Amino acid sequence: MSSFELAALFLTLVAVGGWLNARTLRLPHGVAMLFVGMAGALGFLALRRVAPGVGEQVLGAISGVNFAQTVLGYMLAFLLFAGSMQVDLHELRRRRLSVWTLATVGVVASTAVVGVGVWLAAQGLGVALSLPWALVFGALISPTDPVAVLAAVRQGQLSKALRAILQGEALFNDGVGIVVFTALAAFATGAAPSPAFALWSVILQAAGGLALGAAAGWLVLRAMRSIDDFAVEVSLSLALATAAYAAAQALHLSGPIAVVGAGLLIGDAHRGSDLSEAAQLHLRSFWALVDEILNALLFLLLGLQLFTVSLPPRLASLCLAATVLVLGARFAVVLPWGSYLHLRHEERGANLILAWGGLHGALSLALALSVPPGPAQPIILAATYVVATVSVALQGLTFAPLTRLLRKQAAPA
Repeated sequence: MSSFELAALFLTLVAVGGWLNARTLRLPHGVAMLFVGMAGALGFLALRRVAPGVGEQVLGAISGVNFAQTVLGYMLAFLLFAGSMQVDLHELRRRRLSVWTLATVGVVASTAVVGVGVWLAAQGLGVALSLPWALVFGALISPTDPVAVLAAVRQGQLSKALRAILQGEALFNDGVGIVVFTALAAFATGAAPSPAFALWSVILQAAGGLALGAAAGWLVLRAMRSIDDFAVEVSLSLALATAAYAAAQALHLSGPIAVVGAGLLIGDAHRGSDLSEAAQLHLRSFWALVDEILNALLFLLLGLQLFTVSLPPRLASLCLAATVLVLGARFAVVLPWGSYLHLRHEERGANLILAWGGLHGALSLALALSVPPGPAQPIILAATYVVATVSVALQGLTFAPLTRLLRKQAAPA
């Protein structure tokens, strides 16, 4: 199959699956696309038995898609830019301490808890997984997935504080998580930097990426203010999203954080009086459409990875243990801030909302697929896929009803 035919197949699955969901089940869009992808994977496997020639051709074409490169190299810049435009920058500034703590210390703490816990579970179950590679798994699974989290937050009934914390953490912890993952993967393969160098890399890449993205966003915003042509303004925002990400990567800074910094500025401008009403409308509509289509496509691809990920029965217990450990580490990480919000601002169920809203998804799987080939790779890949799919399906389905229930209980009689 050609690239065009493959794209046509994916977009058809997204469109038909979305239509069926809107007509029948009305599940959250991302969860529905995950199920469509998994059903598609099973359908293609069945097709291979009924019509081996056609089935092999389709499966071979889909297997040839580099999921890690597609997510990290192509889609992430657009998704993060679109997501950051939805964030209330004023509220994010008010919650910056909690956001940065969760995005940095929280990621590191969760990495340690999950990594050591999975290593101990592997030892008890007789699975050959060393501590360094278990920590690599902890690093790639600890950052919350921005696409999954932002989709869940849109469905839930949240206060401004909780919304800003979940959105901000999901947008910023990707860059930190990728740097921690890279450092630990280097350590596991024997090319380890010193701890001081690794810490400096995290700080430099995060701060440098944010500065670059903010500077690029400021320049583009000034250019937008000097004209009143929505087509040019939209094209400027599109160039900003791609150029900020590419420039940061070329300078060895955090591309995800750079594009988030740029998107926050543009998003704040389109909510204010910096741009004309027509420009605000077209920017908002364009990026909402980009977000919805790429979001759906990403969850579809996540589901389709079912037939490329090996899930041997001997790893079932370890995958279950990893799922429990990841959720437990999430509760431990958010406990201080959830308790603070509950006591200070009377946010009912803050701990539960912050923990249950920390979904994991396609970004973690993309990082897992970039793990070098070796004995640890299939173990990490299987555990990541199970944790990500359970998180998107279970937490994604129940997050909105949970927030509605808590709000109803908090409402005065």
